[in-house]
Amino acid sequence: MPRIAVTGSVAFDTIMVFPGRFGEHILPDKTHILNVSFLVDRLERRRGGTAANIAYTLALLGERPLLCAAVGDDFAGYGAELERSGVDTSAALRCDDVATASCFITTDLDDNQITAFFPGAMGRAGSIDLRRLDADVDTVVVAPDAPDAMAAHVGQAAELGHRLVFAPAQQIPSLPTETLAAGLDAAWMVVGNDYEIELLRSRTGIGVEALRDRGAIVAVTRGGQGSEIHSPDGVVEVPVAPVEEVVDPTGAGDAYVAGLLAGLRRGLDLGAAGRMGALAAAYVVEGRGPQAHHFSAAEFAARYRSAFALLLPS
Repeated sequence: MPRIAVTGSVAFDTIMVFPGRFGEHILPDKTHILNVSFLVDRLERRRGGTAANIAYTLALLGERPLLCAAVGDDFAGYGAELERSGVDTSAALRCDDVATASCFITTDLDDNQITAFFPGAMGRAGSIDLRRLDADVDTVVVAPDAPDAMAAHVGQAAELGHRLVFAPAQQIPSLPTETLAAGLDAAWMVVGNDYEIELLRSRTGIGVEALRDRGAIVAVTRGGQGSEIHSPDGVVEVPVAPVEEVVDPTGAGDAYVAGLLAGLRRGLDLGAAGRMGALAAAYVVEGRGPQAHHFSAAEFAARYRSAFALLLPS
């Protein structure tokens, strides 16, 4: 069966918690000489990145996705874990002279955040050429990545005639309008939250109705209110899957993309595939980090039945 190529970022996240409030240590009238240090009492290192997150959940759902992302000289352990999970990392661009992209986040008691992001190897992702893949691919996911890489991969997917899943998410403000328009024009499916879909319309003039009229699928997530999936056949409302506790929503959108796509690859209708996306997202928010969840096919099917009072079509 043809496979899915997943483009986007691979990153390490370092999350630190400061047991105080930033505002108590910053003098508003002295910010021109700001020099502060925060003693944190908790530090967590997590594996993330949009491409890796999507590929990881696709693998849990039985796919053998091809990770097409740029990684650095510190990727060996991360890559081995992805391979053990069922992700094919052979197409990743390995850069031996730079580190993998990394995000450093310090949070205080009021959930204020100070973030520093090092793009590292991600800045070279534009060198990945999907036309040179040594694999049978029919679907390409373009998730947030370096802007030049996203533009290149949209064009290459269109040139190859592959189905394009366009999920630009947080990169929408950074991408040129022509890249956004090209992604929407070529897309078989567009996925984003309601704010992102509206931002795409504002930037390009291309909204949900126009995409649907072109034959595209548009999945719009709405947090705790579920999601709606538009297609030429109409609109399908998808409920959320119940969760025991919301611990961390980071990566839930990536899991939704993976679950929805995996369902459609199985030939499921939009409602059933959307519920797979919702359930995959539920697994993520119950843990700390976008790749902390695990499930077998049997466990996923059983929870699907419990969550929606429906059997997961085989």
